[in-house]
Amino acid sequence: MNLYRVGFFLFLALRCVFATSLSPDLPKKGVITQDYRGFIDPNIDYTNFTGRVTDKDKTGRILKVKVQNNNTKFFKNGDYLEFVLPNTEDQDGKCQGYVRTTEEFYFTMYVQDFSGCYGKNGTGLYFRRGTILKFHSETLARRVFEASKARERLLVQKADFLKQLNEINHFFYSYDQERIKVTAEFDKRINEVKELKSKALNRLVDKKKENLELQSELMQTLNKLDTELKHYRVERQELFFDRWDKDHDTGLPFGQRPMALKLK
Repeated sequence: MNLYRVGFFLFLALRCVFATSLSPDLPKKGVITQDYRGFIDPNIDYTNFTGRVTDKDKTGRILKVKVQNNNTKFFKNGDYLEFVLPNTEDQDGKCQGYVRTTEEFYFTMYVQDFSGCYGKNGTGLYFRRGTILKFHSETLARRVFEASKARERLLVQKADFLKQLNEINHFFYSYDQERIKVTAEFDKRINEVKELKSKALNRLVDKKKENLELQSELMQTLNKLDTELKHYRVERQELFFDRWDKDHDTGLPFGQRPMALKLK
């Protein structure tokens, strides 16, 4: 009876070990959406995103915005977008902007008129750095969709090139064995088929040279595809909550930078 109990508990322990080792290692905080391996998520609205103003030019019309989701890298110069301030969402406080440049987790935009950003009753005397903006862009959603489709095409091309490279690598792996086999076969009839043996070996050498050149071209092409795949990767979306929305906004103005020089 004790032997049966020991066996039963040993079975439960092994089952727990295998269950633990086979369970996926998923992130425990931060990301709540499914990983679509860089493709578009059909459950996400890519037209809306948030950003924070980090800098602006002297005229105050060109703003540099930091975002938490890098899908803004798909913007192009001249793309149109709309944005509102968080406290004017229920009003007509919409502003229009045009993208100038993009970089990793940043983009700059040009705003002609800020008067509409503060709603009907707002004054908007100063558009300070650190302001949180909520953006809406139909163009970005279309660009994300196009990027996802481009990534699909690139993956199909990569799979085809990998298949060719695998065949070539298999040939090089078995090259020595094939050479020995061919040599042994023709050594038995060396007096009769010496010329045929020489031709067969020459064909293998020529094929090796051709495959070496093709291997180099395929590796260069795959490196280029890896670079393009990284560019067209759609970033995962997003956090449990936007930390910027939790900031305590005291409404105090910020001074201009740089500060005036103080002399003793």
